[in-house]
Amino acid sequence: MGVLTVIAKRLDAIVGPGVMLLYPLYASIRAIESPSMVDDQQWLTYWIIYSLITLFELSFWKILAWLPFWAYMKLLFCLWLVLPIFNGAAYIYENYIRKYIKLGGFVGSNSNYTEDQRKILQMISLDARKNVAEYVDKHGWPAFEQIIKVAEREAKKL
Repeated sequence: MGVLTVIAKRLDAIVGPGVMLLYPLYASIRAIESPSMVDDQQWLTYWIIYSLITLFELSFWKILAWLPFWAYMKLLFCLWLVLPIFNGAAYIYENYIRKYIKLGGFVGSNSNYTEDQRKILQMISLDARKNVAEYVDKHGWPAFEQIIKVAEREAKKL
């Protein structure tokens, strides 16, 4: 019974590094290698939030030492951030952080993009987005739409 008690008391120290560091590290590497930007958003947001938690913890460690459940609250919060069933980091990004970011601010010098055009530009990688924005600024949006149509026809041939 003594071993189970020790494990129960130190569950945060046993499970914590795997939940808060190892799995997010693995998932971040997979996100970098995947073509989707959705998982990049999840894991970049996770690392930002985890860094803020760590800074908070380092700054207020004397106070947090008096809170017996701090380690478990941190573990549960990080589980919520990390687990794919919850995608808590993406939730925080979509509902809190994104409100304060100017969408389309890096889409190019031309601010005459419609909302649909901005959404299209947001779906592609940053490097591609910069190139597309430069092309659209130089040749106009209709020329870019023609390129998309040609690419769609070529893709259907394959």
